[in-house]
Amino acid sequence: MQKYNSKHTACVHSGTKKGSAGGINTPVDTSTAYNYLNREQQFYPRSLNIPNQQAVIEKLLTLENTESGLLFSSGMAAISSTLFSFLKPGDHLLVQRGIYGGTINLLQHDLQRMQISWSYPEDNSPEGFARAIKPETKVVYVETPSNPLLEIIDLNGISTLCREKNILSVIDNTFASPINQNPANEGIDIVLHSATKYLGGHSDITAGVALGSKTNIETIRQSAINLGGSLNALMCHLLERSLKTLALRVEKQNDNAMALARFLTDHVKVKQVFYPGLTTHPNHEIARGQMTGFGGMLSFETLDGDGQNFQNRLQMIQPALSLGGIETTIVSPALTSHSLISAEERAREGITDGLLRLSVGIEDPGDLMRELDQALGG
Repeated sequence: MQKYNSKHTACVHSGTKKGSAGGINTPVDTSTAYNYLNREQQFYPRSLNIPNQQAVIEKLLTLENTESGLLFSSGMAAISSTLFSFLKPGDHLLVQRGIYGGTINLLQHDLQRMQISWSYPEDNSPEGFARAIKPETKVVYVETPSNPLLEIIDLNGISTLCREKNILSVIDNTFASPINQNPANEGIDIVLHSATKYLGGHSDITAGVALGSKTNIETIRQSAINLGGSLNALMCHLLERSLKTLALRVEKQNDNAMALARFLTDHVKVKQVFYPGLTTHPNHEIARGQMTGFGGMLSFETLDGDGQNFQNRLQMIQPALSLGGIETTIVSPALTSHSLISAEERAREGITDGLLRLSVGIEDPGDLMRELDQALGG
């Protein structure tokens, strides 16, 4: 695989497949039936190996510095296929506190039904994870920055612990994107993404990714083929096109999010702001050590705690599900991403009804500040 000096170049050029007509873009091959005689590889969409799927994966392998990968029809397909591939009845999964609500819902409804146990550590430090490991623990699952409170996990500490205990380490790297963080460089075994978010970046693609060693990815492939979460060639084409601008988009979103985090921190009508780029973040130094940018996501609470009326006063920023698009959007996690878990569990994790999660886009930061200020009644 060709090496590039910069992720900007890798975003544009890595993975591209040349067609017979000499076009500079990967051709879209919509076939679902491929000739198999006298061929080294048999192609089939559900086997997650058709040329358009491979083009996207090769680009992501370069960006995440991993050996192999699989492309799925959603982030949850990537997460569930990965966990089901390495866990069996009687095994234990150790999960970071404060992760995405959809993942928690998967654990509560499907892992327990399959007689796979799971639990949280007392705290999210490597020492907290070490104390929570059981003899039957097979996988440690983390998410950093986390959704929605932007908590930061020490990736090198977690990977070192897992290697010592012969436990598989898995991360959801969606919030960071490959531009800001490369967990494989920190020793994490499997890197997952909801490609619906930053990798797609335009709020029009649903996809997921699993990346890691050839051995681990082939283990996942066997389950993935049976579970059927493949992505069609047209969506692969859109995703590959979107990835070409990933570095440009994410770097602008990083800058905008930092500017808005500082603006909201200083606003008299904001109670608190959660953003790892702020020096007041409890794990800011860990983030500085393992991230090259702090991301486009932040969360905050208004002083009056009335997130509903605040969102109703917005004009340009749209209250909308999902995140990572070029436009700035906002949600109440209690009503969206974490609505499937109980109010009691949300309260334990610090996800209040007034918490607002802001996905910062690529607009002019001054326009975004004015928009937030007027909605705050400034």
